[in-house]
Amino acid sequence: MQSTAPDALDLKLLQALQLDGRASFARMAEVLGVSDQTVARRFRRLHDTVRLRVLGMTDQAQLGLNSWLLRLRCTPDGAEQLAGALARRPDTSYITVISGGTEVMCAMQPRSRQAKESLLIDRLHRTPRVVSVSAHCLLHRYFGGPFGWLSKLNALSPEERAALGPPPPAPVDRPVVLDEDDEALLDVLARDGRAPVIELQAGTGLSESAVRRRLERLRSTGVLYLDVQFNHTNLGNEVVSMLWLTVAPRALPDVGRALAAHPDVRFAAAVTGRANVVAATVHSHTGDLYDFLSGAIGALDGVHEVETAMVQREVKQLTYEPDR
Repeated sequence: MQSTAPDALDLKLLQALQLDGRASFARMAEVLGVSDQTVARRFRRLHDTVRLRVLGMTDQAQLGLNSWLLRLRCTPDGAEQLAGALARRPDTSYITVISGGTEVMCAMQPRSRQAKESLLIDRLHRTPRVVSVSAHCLLHRYFGGPFGWLSKLNALSPEERAALGPPPPAPVDRPVVLDEDDEALLDVLARDGRAPVIELQAGTGLSESAVRRRLERLRSTGVLYLDVQFNHTNLGNEVVSMLWLTVAPRALPDVGRALAAHPDVRFAAAVTGRANVVAATVHSHTGDLYDFLSGAIGALDGVHEVETAMVQREVKQLTYEPDR
């Protein structure tokens, strides 16, 4: 029976896609020293074995909008139903059931104040099985978003990384304003970040030149970034956990940088609330999680408290797949 574990070339391809999710098979093949057909075949296999998806994501900060992390404590019989309902919303991501099935974690990117208040005030507080709602505004992202965990694999050589990585977004001094055509383009890319230009034309009604011009603008301003969705367990990460750290304000930058640099951390950010830093981590087994807590976290100055919860089930990453 053929193994589904990614080999060295698979890992190179995954990291290449994290660097530039729209890089052509021909470009990746040239840099990796294999044929176009090999890259295409490996891409299809990874789609089947690790559920690989490349998706276009919108960076809220570049639009002058806030992102939120929600902790929803609920009755044991309500977690799965609540997580499923949240997962079907287009403004949510990274929905997990934690704490033995009594809590749901959810990242939310509302595109308006009305959308945020509708969910936080009107709906969740009126949901019978929800015991409490805790909303935390993301203040500063140390790692995550455009910088996905696959960039920490070190599968590519420095030369390969340099050849495949696109130019960094140009800094903008004011929020980027989107029009209806931009929104339509982002909607198509949110379903398939590698959608060819002809599909982007069909989904927006724009000419080829207009699609290319808008795509370049969205990427160069940092509004659009390409992220990779995959199954962590296929890469040997059987344990996924959430950490809430209470950190002295003066120590926030140092703690954030240390978390961002650690290979086990796939997301880290400063947030509002008593626990002012949140991190998502991956480990091969619980012993590795213990070593991370006692070693990497224990060595950080300014960390006063740490709360840890293991992820029981990941309901949604970037996009919702009901059979996940």
